[in-house]
Amino acid sequence: MTFEELLLFMVRLAAGTGVFLVGVHLLTGNIEQLATGKIKALFGKTAGRKLANVGIGAAATALIQSSGVTTVLIVGFVNVGIMNLHQAAAMIMGANIGTTITAQVAALSAFPITTYVQVFVFVGIMMSMVCKSDNLKKTGLILAGLGLVFIGLSLMSDAMKGSYDAVQGMFESLTNPFLLLFAGIALTALVQSSSAITSVVIAMSVAGLTVGTGGNEVLYLILGTNIGSCVTALMSSFTAGTNARRAGFIHLLFNTFGSLLFFILLMCWPSFLECTFRSWFGSVATQIAMFHTFFNVACTVLFLPFCGVFVKISELLVRGKKQDRASTCLDERMLASASLAISQLEKEMVHLSDTAMEAFRTAYRSFQSKDKSLIGPAQNLIEQAGGTSQEIVNFLIRLSAQSRLSDERSISNLHNNVGDIMRIAEIADNFTKYTARTIEQNLHFSESVMAELDAMVGKVDDLYQLLKQFMLSREKELLPRIDQVEEEVDAFRKKLIDSHIKRLNSGECRPESSGVFINLVSNLERLGDHLTYIAHME
Repeated sequence: MTFEELLLFMVRLAAGTGVFLVGVHLLTGNIEQLATGKIKALFGKTAGRKLANVGIGAAATALIQSSGVTTVLIVGFVNVGIMNLHQAAAMIMGANIGTTITAQVAALSAFPITTYVQVFVFVGIMMSMVCKSDNLKKTGLILAGLGLVFIGLSLMSDAMKGSYDAVQGMFESLTNPFLLLFAGIALTALVQSSSAITSVVIAMSVAGLTVGTGGNEVLYLILGTNIGSCVTALMSSFTAGTNARRAGFIHLLFNTFGSLLFFILLMCWPSFLECTFRSWFGSVATQIAMFHTFFNVACTVLFLPFCGVFVKISELLVRGKKQDRASTCLDERMLASASLAISQLEKEMVHLSDTAMEAFRTAYRSFQSKDKSLIGPAQNLIEQAGGTSQEIVNFLIRLSAQSRLSDERSISNLHNNVGDIMRIAEIADNFTKYTARTIEQNLHFSESVMAELDAMVGKVDDLYQLLKQFMLSREKELLPRIDQVEEEVDAFRKKLIDSHIKRLNSGECRPESSGVFINLVSNLERLGDHLTYIAHME
C-alpha cells in the first residue's frame, strides 16, 4: 500500500467513523430527551432487590443507548445520597447488559435490508424540519441518527473492502492476546464508548476482515473495550464525593474482573469461538454482537451475588472522611437528563426551604427570649440559604441552556420558587433586627401578646408542614388545605392588630412598641403568602 493509498484509506475510515458517531450522538441525545420521564420513573424505583436494580440499569441504558450516560447518572445519584453503593453496583451491572443493544443494532448491517434503513436520514431530517411538535421533531432526529449509524458502518466497511489485502495483512499480524486487550482498552478510553469500538469491529467483519488467525483474537479486543468503557464513569467521579468515587471504582472492578476471567477462559480454550458462537450463528457480525451480550450477562450472573464484596473492596481502597457527603442534591451529572435534573432541583428546594424556615424559627426564638446570642446562628442559617440559592440559580441557568422548550416552564417556576424561599430568609433577617431593637429600646410585650404571636407563628409552621408535604408528594388534594391555613394566618393578622389598637387606646401597650409589633405581624402574614405562592407555582 502506497502512502497515498494509506492516506485515502485513513480518510475514508475516519469519515465513516465520524458519520457513525454523529448518528449515535443524535440517536442517544434525542432518545434520552424523549425518554426522560421513563428514565425518571425507572430510577425512582431503586429497591433493595438486586435483580430489580439490574433490570433498572439495563432498561435505562437500552432506552438512552449509552451505558456511559447511565453510569454517570448512577454516580451522580450516589454522590447526592439518593442510592447506596449496593444499589449502584447492581445497576452498573445492568447498564453493561443494556449497552450491548448498540452492538446488536450494528450487527444488522450484515443483512441487505439495512441498506433501506439509510433512507431514514432523509425521512428523519424532513420530519424535524416540517413537524411543529417538539416530540415529532425529536423522533425525526432519532430516525436520522439511526440512518446515519448504518451509513457510517457502510462507509467503514467500504473503506476496508477497498484496501482489503493491505488491511487484512495488518490485522492478521495481531495475534498477541495481551496486545489486543490493551488495544481495546486504549481505543475505548480514547473514544469513551465501548459500543463505538465494538461497532467498528463489526464493520470490519462485514467487510470480510478478520483479526489474527480468525480464532479468539477478536474477542480479546472486545474484552478490552469493556475495561476501557469505565473511563467515563471514573472521570465523572473524580470531582465527586467519596461514595461517588467508590461507585466509579466498582464499575472498574466489575468490568476488569469479568474481562480477566473471560481472558483466562479464552487463553485456555483457543477454539472457544469456533465451538460456540461460530457454530451457532452464520454471520460474523452476529457472532461478535452475541458474544458481547453473552459476556455481560454471564458476568452479571456470576458477580451479582457478590455485590457486597465489590462494595467492601471499594470502601477499603477508596478512603474518605465520615463527614464527607454532598452539601446539596445538585450534581452536574444530572444535567445529562433535564427530567432528572428538575426532580433533583425540586428536592433541593425542600432543603433550601427547610434552611430558610429554621432561620426564621431561630430568629423568632431570639425575639421570644430577648436573647441576642441566637441572632448569630440565625444569620448563619440565612447566609447558608443564600449560598444554596445561588447554587440552585447557577444550576438552573446551565440546565436552561440545554433543555427543551417543554422544560422551560418548570425551570421558570423553580426560579420563582427560589425567590419566594429567599423572601422567607429575608423575613428571618427582619426578625433579628426587631429583636435587637426590642433589646436596645427595652421594649416590653405582655404574656397575652406573646401568646397571640406564638399562636400565629404556630399557624405559619402548620402551613409550612403542609407545603413541605405537598413539595415531596405533589398531592393536589393538599392545595385547598394550604389555602385554608393561609386564610387563617391572614385572619390572625387582622385579629392581632385590632387587639393591639384596643390595647393602645386603653393604655395597656406603650406606643413605642407599636412599630415592632405591627411589623412582626405583617411579616408573619407575608411569610404565609410566600409559602402559598410556592405551593401554587406549577
